This record gives sequence, C-alpha cells and structure tokens, in this order.
Amino acid sequence: MSERIYTDWKDVASSYYEKCASLAILILLFAFLVSPKLEVKSYQAEVKITEAIEIPPEIREKIKPPETTVKPQVEIVVDDDLSGDEDEDIEIIETIETTTLDMEEVVETNQIGTTSKFVIYEEAPVPIKQVAPVYPAFAKSAGIEGQVYLEVEVLVDGSVGAVEVRKSLMAGPGGLDEAAVKAVKQWKYQPAQSNGKPVAVWITFPVDFYLK
Repeated sequence: MSERIYTDWKDVASSYYEKCASLAILILLFAFLVSPKLEVKSYQAEVKITEAIEIPPEIREKIKPPETTVKPQVEIVVDDDLSGDEDEDIEIIETIETTTLDMEEVVETNQIGTTSKFVIYEEAPVPIKQVAPVYPAFAKSAGIEGQVYLEVEVLVDGSVGAVEVRKSLMAGPGGLDEAAVKAVKQWKYQPAQSNGKPVAVWITFPVDFYLK
C-alpha cells in the first residue's frame, strides 16, 4: 500500500506571505514616486472684535441732521379764453386735403325692392345708357381702389329700382359705395324678356374704382 503524505496549510500560507509582503512594498513605492507632492499649509483664523463707542452729548449736539429739501411747487394756469392774436402763433400742418361732403343729399345704398329675386327669364337685361361713377376726392387722395358689387333691380320699363350693396369698398357719406349706387341709379336698360314679354329682374355686377 502506498503511504499518503499530509501537508499542513500553515506551511503553504507562510510560503505566500513573503511574496505578498514584497509585492505590497513595491506598490507603495510606485505610488509614492508617481503621486504628486502634497503640501499642507496651516490656516490661522483671525478674530476681529468691534467695539461700540458711545458719543458724548456735547459732540452729538454738534452733529447736524441731514437737511430735508423742499420741492418747489409750480402753479400751472390753463387759460381757456384764447384771443385771436394768440391763435396766430399756432402752426397748422395740413397732411390731408380738405374735402367737402354734401350732407343734405342722402343716397340709400340698400333699398327694398318690389321684385322677387327668383324670377325666371330667357334674355338678360342689356344696359343702353351708363353713367360713370364720380371718384370721391378723399378716396382718390388716399389711394383707395377696388370694386363695389351691387345687386340691382331692373324694372319692366328698363329703369333702375332698388340697389343693394353686396360687397362694400368704402361705406358712408361721400364713400365709394354711395358713388357707385348714385351712378347706377341713372342707368337705363333694355328690360329682361320672359316668354317674349318684359319682366322685372335682379342682376349683380361690380363697379370698378381704379386710379390710372
């Protein structure tokens, strides 16, 4: 029978002890050589003590308090009664031409007609007399251009009845809407025909306002 050999674990551990100690010393030397030098400076704290000094009464009386400044009061007088001589000093700057509007003449831009708007006809009315609209001075100076769409009632005798503004361009007295209605009311038509007879109908068309 073969004889078994037993080894003590303490002998094995002691054999590795010298190797581990040598390796640890080498690592510490390498770290010491590679690492930067650290300088530790001592910090000395300074304590400042502030003492309160009481001012004697005789010195306190000599110190003058700050003077308070009084804001001047200015009285503003508004004179509503201006004489004629004072008005001459006012400069009047005219930027828009003065326009005169005839307020007595009122043109109804939307009138209620007596003709149904669903009349069927074979031949549409044809204008035989047209009057050009007058371009209002204010709209001309302001450079306002465009079209006013009107819905016009053409009666059986060819005259113009009611006029409605469908698309406004410049409403109000002296505006482009009023100028277009005023001109179209002077137009004459060959009336529309239905079964060979004249009938009253409604038609829609634009009135142009363009500056040449």
